[in-house]
Amino acid sequence: MRTALVIGTGLIGTSAALALAGRGVTVHLADHDPEQARTAAALGAGTDETPEGPVDLAIVAAPPAHVAAVLADAMRRGAARGYIDVASVKGGPRRELEALGLDLSPYIGTHPMSGREKSGPLAASADLFEGRPWVLTPTRDTDTEVLNLALELVSHCRAVPVVMDADAHDRAVALVSHMPHLVSSMVAARLEHAEEAAVRLCGQGIRDVTRIAASDPAMWIDILSANPGPVADLLTDVAGDLEETVRALRALQSADEAKRGEGASGVEDVLRRGNAGQVRVPGKHGSAPRAYEVVAVLIDDQPGQLARIFADAGRAGVNIEDVRIEHATGQQAGLVQLMVEPQAAPVLSASLRERGWAIRQ
Repeated sequence: MRTALVIGTGLIGTSAALALAGRGVTVHLADHDPEQARTAAALGAGTDETPEGPVDLAIVAAPPAHVAAVLADAMRRGAARGYIDVASVKGGPRRELEALGLDLSPYIGTHPMSGREKSGPLAASADLFEGRPWVLTPTRDTDTEVLNLALELVSHCRAVPVVMDADAHDRAVALVSHMPHLVSSMVAARLEHAEEAAVRLCGQGIRDVTRIAASDPAMWIDILSANPGPVADLLTDVAGDLEETVRALRALQSADEAKRGEGASGVEDVLRRGNAGQVRVPGKHGSAPRAYEVVAVLIDDQPGQLARIFADAGRAGVNIEDVRIEHATGQQAGLVQLMVEPQAAPVLSASLRERGWAIRQ
C-alpha cells in the first residue's frame, strides 16, 4: 500500500492515518468538517489535499448511520482500488450497500477493537491499535486484493487480525462493548444526584465501573442505533439477573432464617457466576488471563514519583505487567499497585524497601 484516503478524521480515522503515515504511506484526509481534517493533518496524519487519482485503500471512519452513504459515494466516484469501513457494527452497513445495488467485491467491513473515552483527532494516537484485535468480515464476494490491503493496514497499525461473520461480530460487540457501556452509564447515573458526602467516598472500584460512562453520548447513540436488537436481548438477560438479585437481597432482610439462607444463596450465585465470567476476559495483549502478584507502594502526590518507582523496578530487574493507582480521599497521597509475576514479587518488594519506598502488606 502506497496511498490511502481516510474519510472521517475522528479518533479512529486519525489514529489509523497516523499509523499509516508513520510507515511511509501517503495519506489523504477528508471530513465533513474541513477544520477537523486540517487538525489531523497538523498532527502529522497526512494531507487534507484531495488525491489526484484513485488511492490504494479508502478507509471510511464515519459513524455507523452514515457509513453506507459515505462508502457508496466513494465507490461511485472510483476513489480507491479497495474500500473498508471501521464502524463498530458490520451487518447493517453491508445490507444497506447491497440494497443500493453496488458491486461489493472491492469492499470489506472491519472493526478495530480499540478506543478511548475521548473523541476527535486530538485524542488520536498512532499506537491506539497496537496489540488489539481488528475484526475483518470478508464474504465470498470479497476480492483477494482488498482483503490483502486490509491485512496490510492491520499490520501497519500493529493490530491482530480476527476474521468473523458480520452478524456474529455484531452479537459479540453487543456483549463485550455495547451492553457494558450502557450498564456503566446506568451505574454512573446513580451518582448524578447523590449526596456529596457519599460521592466523596468513591474509590477505585467505582472508577473502574464508571470509566467508560465518560464517552460522548452522541457517538454512542449512533453506535447503539445501529445494533439495538442484540443489545436489548442482552439487557433483558441482565434485567432478569437484577430481579433475582433484588429478591435475594430482600430475603436477606427477612426475620425468617430459611429465607435469609435462600437470599444468601441467591446473592452468592450471581457473585460466583461473575467470578466465572471474569476469568474468561483475555489478559495482557489478548493472551490467556494470568494471575499476577500485587506489590502495593505508598506514594506522595508529587511530580516524578511514578518515574522513580518504574526506574527502581527496572534496577531490580522486574518487569511491571500492569499498574493501578488508588488516590487517598482528601489527601495528597496514593497507593500504586504494581502487578508482577508471582516469583518476582518478593524481589521487587525487598528492592523497593531498600530504596526507601513504603510497601503496604
